[in-house]
Amino acid sequence: MNDQRTSTAATLRRLWPYLRPVKNPIAVSTGAAVLAMLCGLGIPLVTQRVVDGPIAHRDLSALPWLIGLVLALGLAEALLFYTRRKVIARPASTVELAMRTDLYTRLQALPVSFHDRWQSGQLLSRATSDLTTVRRFVAFVLVFLLVNTTVIVIGLGVLFWLSPLLGLVALVSTLPLIALSYLFETRYKVAARLSQDQVGDLTTTVEESVLGIRVLKAFGRGPHLAARFQRQARELRGTELVKVRVFAALWAALLVLPELSIAGQLAVGAFGITSGTMTAGTLIAAIAVSAYLRWPVDSIGWLLSETNQTAAAVERYFEVLDEPVAITSPPSPKPLATPVRGHLRFEGVRFGHPGSDDEVLRGVDLEVRPGETVALVGATGSGKTALTALVPRLADVTGGRVTLDGVDVRELDLAELRRVVGTAFEEPVLFSASVTENVVLGGGDASPHAVREALRVARAEEFVDALPWGPDTRIGEQGLSLSGGQRQRLALARAVAGRPAVLVLDDPLSALDVHTEAEVEAALRRVLRDVTALVVAHRSSTVQLADRVAVLSGGRITAIGTHRELLAGNTEYRHLLSTLADEDEEVRV
Repeated sequence: MNDQRTSTAATLRRLWPYLRPVKNPIAVSTGAAVLAMLCGLGIPLVTQRVVDGPIAHRDLSALPWLIGLVLALGLAEALLFYTRRKVIARPASTVELAMRTDLYTRLQALPVSFHDRWQSGQLLSRATSDLTTVRRFVAFVLVFLLVNTTVIVIGLGVLFWLSPLLGLVALVSTLPLIALSYLFETRYKVAARLSQDQVGDLTTTVEESVLGIRVLKAFGRGPHLAARFQRQARELRGTELVKVRVFAALWAALLVLPELSIAGQLAVGAFGITSGTMTAGTLIAAIAVSAYLRWPVDSIGWLLSETNQTAAAVERYFEVLDEPVAITSPPSPKPLATPVRGHLRFEGVRFGHPGSDDEVLRGVDLEVRPGETVALVGATGSGKTALTALVPRLADVTGGRVTLDGVDVRELDLAELRRVVGTAFEEPVLFSASVTENVVLGGGDASPHAVREALRVARAEEFVDALPWGPDTRIGEQGLSLSGGQRQRLALARAVAGRPAVLVLDDPLSALDVHTEAEVEAALRRVLRDVTALVVAHRSSTVQLADRVAVLSGGRITAIGTHRELLAGNTEYRHLLSTLADEDEEVRV
């Protein structure tokens, strides 16, 4: 149990770098809350003076002053609570903003292999619901854990000051609460963490169902995903009920023990009054103080549950932030020559996916000369996409090196490297933004003329102009309102918008019809004259855009030459073209 508490405390201490800049507002808010509660504790003491003074002596001359004091204490309490809430709102939101920004920045910096391992729903829940829990902790829970503990201690002191016997009765009822609270903390944290993980799984299922709604409807798999969703929802419901049962047991104790304390105080006080050792005002004041302490005492369970939930959220948050960023810029990056020539070399390149003992690439040697276009062909799973990912450092080699103009890409500034290397993927990824915003993600000029030129190159100008607001039309999440060919052309426009010195194209024509393919090929020929390009090809039409063709097999380049040379003299190449091309497309000579 002690280890569990230490773990919770250690986890929450990791929030300190985010809390340090706003420690003063938090201290002011806490101080205001303590003073407000002390004002509330002062009212029972004034009540004692009223009962033992004007009422007991039947002299009301001092009553207006005492009533005025009660009113002043009440107004001060309200004003201080208002101040507390106003002071803490901005710092709590600032902490949430800083943490969310750091999380997003880390997600952008982490390698693609990390995102391949993690479910997007898990990451989404960490960036939303978990950080909302942290903000609530900073704005309320943290403050009142300190405030309520202080007020309970001061309240017990007031009770001992009023009557040691009454104070002792209250203390005896408080000690079991401490033991129950620690027991509750241990059990609740486990359930809280499980619940948050299950929320992440549920979020992933919802996200996948929404993004894949066309597939689900087309294959009639909606009921299958619905069954998975219901199973996950039931598991989450079960965990939440465990939390409720644990919380309910503590809450029952929190309600019963203070009532027993008040009953004990009434018994002791009644005996004291009848024996003349206690005044009625003292008993009334003690009961009023105990009643005032009800909320601080009752809130302990809820505050502890929120604390444990926050600890679980912080733990989940730092699971992402603690992930090492393996692909970074070097401390002293080497500069690229100006202008960039685009001379690309793969020298003994080896690569294996993280966590796998098998190498996809086993010593690739390939040169792409400045201004040359090399097509890369190979069987499915031969490592073509892995090889192209090494150029912009979406992944890093595990052996050998990739150089650009004679400089190892790992020695270049990462942002500079990706500025001069344009990439278009086989599966075009578009964002819920305008056509213009999607195109200029490639780092190009955002002017209307530059955007239109990129669209013209990709043969996307005509269909974009037909959209309701032209290039300013928002194309919807993932661009699913567009056809596959349209999405691919926009991705191609994005790749060429920044006028990169090197183009890496992963099967850029796979989703185009024959007519559009011919148009885009014509445009690409003009683009490829001015850049160095490495193109993954699955059809002979793409291959014929290239100056040379490299065959990737067994993790190595097994043949290289022009399309005609390989077609005439390499059996493996002919076989690849016949199997990888569309079945109804004849191999062009």
